Amino acid sequence: MRIELATVPGDPARPNEDYASVALPASGRGGVLVLLDGVTPPQGDDGCLHSVHWFTARLGGALGELSVSHRDMALREVLSAAILRTADAHRTTCDLSHPRTPQATVVLARWDDDQVEHLVLSDSVLLVVEADGGVVPVLDDRLHRLPRRALATETVTDATLRNKEGGFFTAAADPEVASRAVAGVRPRSEVQAVAALTDGATRWVEKFHEGDWADSLALLRKEGPQALVDRVRALERADTDRVFLRRSKTHDDASVIYAEL
Repeated sequence: MRIELATVPGDPARPNEDYASVALPASGRGGVLVLLDGVTPPQGDDGCLHSVHWFTARLGGALGELSVSHRDMALREVLSAAILRTADAHRTTCDLSHPRTPQATVVLARWDDDQVEHLVLSDSVLLVVEADGGVVPVLDDRLHRLPRRALATETVTDATLRNKEGGFFTAAADPEVASRAVAGVRPRSEVQAVAALTDGATRWVEKFHEGDWADSLALLRKEGPQALVDRVRALERADTDRVFLRRSKTHDDASVIYAEL
């Protein structure tokens, strides 16, 4: 088994709000990967005493522990329980009903000798390499399907689109959001490898159009996650006229996990 991970902050002066981990149970059977991308709120009150990276560390830790210790729970159940556990950790001190309460995108994958389970919520990506070498992206594309004008301001996004019907969903404080995740199961024999990427790393495909998902997977396999992140950073620095980045921040937290099963 080959497992590699890279995570790089968008700004070295700020905490990395991504969370990336891999757990290999002591039984030696299978493993779990967890990848979160914390949602950075705009300046101002978010109703919470805690930082986004506090939230992603709490939620990510709960997801990893529950995925490993409760193999009988489906991944949507794991996500629901982890959200509830994290919410309970700050329910008495924070306003969890605030639309900007700390939240994150989620990618989960869990495998054993028999099957590979996957779950994606919001705009991080899971790539599944099939037995014949084909690369299948597992995407929750609700955010990308929204009209650009609907995302013109963060205030409008929070008020009318985030965790709302007709909008898009992230893991915040409501465990019911787990039912909105894109989830599935494949026979273990049909999967060679999986790769999880936050949107700071998917820029190589989605913003700069340097290749497709199969090309990005080939790069991961040949050179590893850090090489993909390094290439994204080079492209960001070169885009001085904002041809590709447009209104996006120059650098975003970027994380990649690659696991050959």
